[in-house]
Amino acid sequence: MSRIDSLEKLAELYPQPHPLAVKKAIDHIDPHTQTFIEHSPLCIIASRDNEGFLDTSPRGGLPGFVKVLDEHTIAFPDSAGNNRIDTLKNLVEDPHISLLFLIPGIKEVVRVKGTATLHTDEDLRNQCLDGNKPGKLVVKINVHKTYFHCPKALLLAKVWEADAQIERDFLPNMLQIIKDQLHMNDEE
Repeated sequence: MSRIDSLEKLAELYPQPHPLAVKKAIDHIDPHTQTFIEHSPLCIIASRDNEGFLDTSPRGGLPGFVKVLDEHTIAFPDSAGNNRIDTLKNLVEDPHISLLFLIPGIKEVVRVKGTATLHTDEDLRNQCLDGNKPGKLVVKINVHKTYFHCPKALLLAKVWEADAQIERDFLPNMLQIIKDQLHMNDEE
């Protein structure tokens, strides 16, 4: 049984989760989740591309760059980037989205699942600023599920521990990586 290809085989390996682990997923943003989101400078977004593959992308800003509009809605501006707009294109095709919010130094994370829409109306853009100016558009998310995720992964990875920080000298800069991957020379 080296390959697990059924839920029954998977269940043979794991005991049932504690009831609180199941019940902690709620269908709205409670005050604790709102506080966490308002203090988070980083979230990782998962969306689905037109080939059906999941795509993940980080989004960051000053704490509070993701706004809690009400207990069922969050929104954030699209910040200037490389203009690939993979996530935005994905959301136009398939609105399902998942976000993982992180706060440096805090080992728990908050998970949010929902459906997203893209908006350009001025009032919403002014409410969800990219630094001190409106973004080109705002991603608005209707929240379906949210919950606090246990800290085990961040504890094991020691992500926030100063002594676990790794010097970059083993890895070239991003431009060099791309040139190497595309087999380009410096003149190109």
